[in-house]
Amino acid sequence: MWTVIETPIDPLRIVASDDAVRAIEFSPFGDPPGGLALGERADDHPVLVEAARQLHAYFAGDLKEFDLPLDPVGTDFQRRVWGELSRIGYGETASYGEVAKRLGLVHGASRAVGAANGRNPIPVVVPCHRVIGANGTLTGFAGGVERKRTLLDLESRALF
Repeated sequence: MWTVIETPIDPLRIVASDDAVRAIEFSPFGDPPGGLALGERADDHPVLVEAARQLHAYFAGDLKEFDLPLDPVGTDFQRRVWGELSRIGYGETASYGEVAKRLGLVHGASRAVGAANGRNPIPVVVPCHRVIGANGTLTGFAGGVERKRTLLDLESRALF
């Protein structure tokens, strides 16, 4: 099941099972990640209603930590990376290398972390936008660098 909400970074499509968020997609929408079936639109399903409420609160600057049931589709390694992304605090950033180090991986694992980061099916909630290049640059983001900049700017403004 799914719904679409309006946000400052364009519409987002939220895809869920009966009990957890499985994906959040940037427009223009394509096939959901991981081969998920969309099912029917269900704007009033409790999981989707709560996800929409929390996302709206986040974009308003009123929510700094999401509390949603999540069930992303991915490999064990990807899920480990996504778990570590969730530990990057609101308004903070980390490099791909820092994320690899936090996971106990060797120095050269930053590319693997970057690949997993790029396959994050639940952006914004699992904050892949908080991962930056080692030199502080805004590197690739599935939603585009402008959306990444908007999210980071939103978080930095809400802190003050």
